[in-house]
Amino acid sequence: MSPYLIASSFLKWIIIMHDPIRHLKYLRQSLSQDNESIGFFISAGCPLSVVMPEEDTWPLIPDVATLSIFINEQLKDNEKYTVLLTELEKAEKNVNNIEDILSFLRSLLLVSKGADVRGLCEKDLSDLEQAICAEIVKKLNVYLPDQETPYHRLCSWIRSIDRKVAVELFTTNYDLLMEQALEDLGVPYFDGFVGSRRSFFDLRAVEDNLIPTHWSRLWKIHGSINWYQEKIEDEKKVYRSSEIKQDASHLIYPSHLKYEESRKMPYLALIDQLNRFIRRKSSFLILSGYSFNDGHLNDTIINALIANPTAMVLGLMFDRYEKTSGTGDQIERYEHAYRLAKKQHNLNIWTFDKAIIGTNLGTWHNVKDDVDLDLLKFVCRNKKTEESTDIETLIKLGDFSVFTDFLKKIIGTSKEDRNV
Repeated sequence: MSPYLIASSFLKWIIIMHDPIRHLKYLRQSLSQDNESIGFFISAGCPLSVVMPEEDTWPLIPDVATLSIFINEQLKDNEKYTVLLTELEKAEKNVNNIEDILSFLRSLLLVSKGADVRGLCEKDLSDLEQAICAEIVKKLNVYLPDQETPYHRLCSWIRSIDRKVAVELFTTNYDLLMEQALEDLGVPYFDGFVGSRRSFFDLRAVEDNLIPTHWSRLWKIHGSINWYQEKIEDEKKVYRSSEIKQDASHLIYPSHLKYEESRKMPYLALIDQLNRFIRRKSSFLILSGYSFNDGHLNDTIINALIANPTAMVLGLMFDRYEKTSGTGDQIERYEHAYRLAKKQHNLNIWTFDKAIIGTNLGTWHNVKDDVDLDLLKFVCRNKKTEESTDIETLIKLGDFSVFTDFLKKIIGTSKEDRNV
């Protein structure tokens, strides 16, 4: 059983306050193992942590809200797109959310054969889908600015130990940032595809784990901007290319079709891989940048945790547990995450100011200055308000940049331990 899971079990009785140093110690110990199944789930919030050379270039990849604004601006002169947004408003959907726009468009496309739907024919809808996806690809086809980004720090940690069990990287992102960082640092990895001209998905290698141990695994659960689809003998197959295809509208971009599409290959195999990983004895999966808004993924994670009580999933959430609404009431920022963690003992959630550990919600309590200095660097103590004298303790590992700084510190600690 992983040290982190043992810690959570021992501290189950804590209801009001959690000891940040104790939990950071167990996290560091778990991540220092070379013979345990350790995985990372990299999601949409992670690219926001990359510091850009100039302020006006940030973020490297925008969040959904900013991406939606960009796409609406790019397609504002497209008459068919204007019709689509008008119909979207009539359906009481959000015209400023690309997820709602694509979901609505694809629902119309499903029933458009042989007749117009809301003033749009099948070709109109198909052309709009390709136009939207092309704009998304433009925003995602970017490069990391240097070799000291959070992605590079994660890859440095991966290659720091000759591991007996390969590290597994899961991501819902379509970008190529993880691939770039792995290749920049010479970390060998396998993403399910083999071949050089038209790389194809090797299902047997994935399911039977026929991969060298020193290769990390990179599983892109929702597809990638360098995947494309071809129809061969009435069968649609997905391939990986060295070139980005701007019209790759078959990819699983945000839409209501995620669940339906994910039952197809290779997405089915990649979801199964996440399930298999969590079901391994004493597996430890860390989620970063994930908001728990994907019901399909939530079901996969929770069902695997129920089946395997020795597994642990730790969700590192950005910012605080609660926000204040316009009326002054406290509202939950990550409603789905809290609801799941309060019922599942081996799903722990850390926010900046609070945590749910072993199903118990509590704040981080204050620590003394004479504790482990390496860990003390990741504990912040601030006044709750400018007027108040009350001090709150913050653990900011929900920031992907801070978390990878934590990993970087582990590399130095591990080397010191080996030299003793």
